[in-house]
Amino acid sequence: MSNVFAAYVEVLRILAVGLAIIILISGVDDLFIDVVYWARRLWRAIMVYRVHDRMNDRELKAMIERPLAIMVPAWQERGVIGKMAELAATTLDYEDYHVFVGTYPNDLETQGEVDEVCARFGNVHKVVCARPGPTSKADCLNNVVDAILQFEASANMQFAGFILHDAEDVVSEMELRLFNFLVDRKDLIQLPVYPFERRWFDFTSGHYIDEFAEIHGKDILVREAIAGQVPSAGVGTCFSRRAMMALLADGDGIAFDVQSLTEDYDIGFRLRAKGMSEIFVRMPIGQSSDGQPHEGASRAHDASVICVREYFPNTLHQAIRQKARWIVGIVYQGFQTHRWTSDPRINYFLWRDRKGGLVNFVSFLATVTCLQGIGVWTYEKFVTGQYHYWPLLIGGWWFSLMLIANFVLMANRLFQRAFFVACIYGIGEGLLSAPRLVWGNFVNFLANWRAVGQVLRHDSVRRVAWDKTMHDFPVLGEAARARRPLGRILVEQGSLTEEQLAAALAHPQRGLKLGAALVHAGVVNPHQLAWAVAEQSGVAWETVDAFAVSPDIRSLVSAGVALHYAVFPIREDGRTLVVASESSLDPVALAALGRKLGRPVSYVIAPKGQVTVGLRHFYARNKTENARGLLETAVVDGELSKAAADALWSEYVSRQLLFADVLTSLGHLDVAALRSVLLRHERSPLGLGDFLVREGIISKEVLKEALTLQADLQSSMRAMFQRAGVKGIWSDVEAKAV
Repeated sequence: MSNVFAAYVEVLRILAVGLAIIILISGVDDLFIDVVYWARRLWRAIMVYRVHDRMNDRELKAMIERPLAIMVPAWQERGVIGKMAELAATTLDYEDYHVFVGTYPNDLETQGEVDEVCARFGNVHKVVCARPGPTSKADCLNNVVDAILQFEASANMQFAGFILHDAEDVVSEMELRLFNFLVDRKDLIQLPVYPFERRWFDFTSGHYIDEFAEIHGKDILVREAIAGQVPSAGVGTCFSRRAMMALLADGDGIAFDVQSLTEDYDIGFRLRAKGMSEIFVRMPIGQSSDGQPHEGASRAHDASVICVREYFPNTLHQAIRQKARWIVGIVYQGFQTHRWTSDPRINYFLWRDRKGGLVNFVSFLATVTCLQGIGVWTYEKFVTGQYHYWPLLIGGWWFSLMLIANFVLMANRLFQRAFFVACIYGIGEGLLSAPRLVWGNFVNFLANWRAVGQVLRHDSVRRVAWDKTMHDFPVLGEAARARRPLGRILVEQGSLTEEQLAAALAHPQRGLKLGAALVHAGVVNPHQLAWAVAEQSGVAWETVDAFAVSPDIRSLVSAGVALHYAVFPIREDGRTLVVASESSLDPVALAALGRKLGRPVSYVIAPKGQVTVGLRHFYARNKTENARGLLETAVVDGELSKAAADALWSEYVSRQLLFADVLTSLGHLDVAALRSVLLRHERSPLGLGDFLVREGIISKEVLKEALTLQADLQSSMRAMFQRAGVKGIWSDVEAKAV
């Protein structure tokens, strides 16, 4: 029996020696990264930040907003995508962005939710992939990119950046401003990813916290400094337009490798090979302009870095599936796609990426071997009169030195990980990173086995299927409100019959949307329409007399802002400014309006024309006829009775139209693209029509057509006086577009 046990100890010793050598090599490799990081950090503290100030949010906000496209692949994401859009709309300090959600023809539940989101958010667009799902994330993204290019062509605009996100991502308030600041100078911009913490004993999700905190706090920074290459994390990544066009050119119109399980990792190398500039940005910024933590930050360090937050799997099965996909994509597919190069710096980080395929096995086996060694020592210590196996196990002095070196390297590894975890999540999570390291080794070991099995089951490593992980999303509060069709609401409230609705839909009036057409036809009155629009928008409605609003209230909103959003300020409710609008304001516009005014903003729906006449009289660049003054003069001169003047005024107001509404109803300007156009127009001294012609969005002929139609559809007070037989004197200036 003793001979058998001695043989067992000898095998254990040989295994321990082999494992110790591999661990020593890997440990020295990790130590090199540590040394470079801390040396670089010290140098920057002494030589850089003493001379140059750190960038702050004021610099980001000073940049003119450019259109940004967010790409979100969605397979079986019901209950998630709506929450993401809601959170982005209410928290992002940015306005000129569009979200393109890739769905599948055989995933009707996700499609239905995206349809609801698109109805509420004008900047969210549904993309239906050509093939049933699940295909691969890369295939879904290719469909999304194609839809973005089609949208650009129809809207006559170009996106400056293309941003990768998943449906479960929680984005930082300043993320898009940071991308906007860098996208002209950098072709790949990667933000840190910091998983949400769960309960302290959820070690499966907790080990993601540990890994991402260290990798995105230290390792990627060193990688960028040495090799100038940054791997995309698949979320929180922005590609410049130049980069996206280069990827499309390489793939003959296909940007992402459809057979890659880690297309994000792949793209980082492809762009680096083209000489494009890549950057990993860990920008500390945790306070608003008033010096207070940003709203929604649960603690100071939550708001201290512009990053992506999300929940990672907290079940062993889901974690193994996800990590196996990463291993197949990075280690096995990566080795086949990206061979060793002539650049030793790139080769070094390729080695670091691929060593996980070995080290994940070694780390777990080393833990098991260590436990067995402890068992041998315990047996020898407490069972007297037995053969001494411990000296046989530990071998000679060189092995002892190697064990001591590995122990020191492991202690350093534990300290490094605890430090970076504590910096983001606090000391408690930092201390928990030590026991979670053991569990993480076990998860990675099982994921490696799964990855090897998947590779062996296929003829080619590139044929391994996309094994998608299910996602959780933080609870945000009230559920999203579905948007009902306006015509259906009018029928339900008794303002319209089914026959009248069918006739209006069958014979649309050129230049008018449905609600305006019904008012112009006399089928519904402006108050009924306002009631229906308010019901559709989930807000109140009220009659607004812009001429009765005090100058102090009007001065709270600049002309540019009022005209951009087509809103008119009517009163203050505490700190909240209440504005009137004739149409629904989506959450993105409402949040942007509040930021520009520096205060909370709420809105009510006003009957058709009441906001338009206020904007033209008090805010328009080019003043039109003073219709209200003409009426008052006619009453004073005895040309009209007060009742007749009031009736003419109501008719006049109800027929006023905004030029942008006429243009979009004609189909010359995409409604979703109107946001970007108006943002650019805010900074121009030109009228909207002339601005659109100068930008090449419409031709002079289209402008003339739209202005003529606007004049025909809305009555000037001059024309109304003529019909009423009023012989007074009025201005010869015809009504023009706002």
